[in-house]
Amino acid sequence: MDYATTQFGQLVTITVMSVALGMDAFSLSVGIGMKGVRRFDIARISGLIAIFHILMPLLGMFTGLYVGHLLGAIARYVSGGLLVLLGAHMVWASFREEGARPIDHTRLWGVVLFALSVSVDSFSVGVSLGMFRSSLLLTVLTFGFFGGLMSVVGLWLGSRVGRNLGDYGEALGGAILLAFGLMFIF
Repeated sequence: MDYATTQFGQLVTITVMSVALGMDAFSLSVGIGMKGVRRFDIARISGLIAIFHILMPLLGMFTGLYVGHLLGAIARYVSGGLLVLLGAHMVWASFREEGARPIDHTRLWGVVLFALSVSVDSFSVGVSLGMFRSSLLLTVLTFGFFGGLMSVVGLWLGSRVGRNLGDYGEALGGAILLAFGLMFIF
């Protein structure tokens, strides 16, 4: 029973973190969706975001395993600190007045840069999760699924709703990561 409880807790934690990281993709996708996107664009952008949300945490987890091995007992505090910093940065960035530079979602290079930019946070979270030795396959597939799903929802809603929705989504995602970081530290 204890093993099942631990596995369920890990699944819930990874799912909530995946949604929190997907909020970044969601918030920026709302802005792109406001420019108007076709179904093909939604599939292409979301597919690339899902791929990068798999690759970046995968690289981060391998890095985290190595760093966790080097740091030993203090890895928990370092990984929690990384989540706190990342969450605080996401909250702060969501309320800055500067607008993000728009990308050309009709060109492959623009979509690749966009997908990479919304997936960089996944690398940092992957480092933290690697130090905790969480399930590799479960983590990267969940991150990819929610990254892609949140971008589909953001692109679709962006074509129908205002930009403020995206700002609040990124702030919420940052607050969730900040809370997990504090939970890991304390």
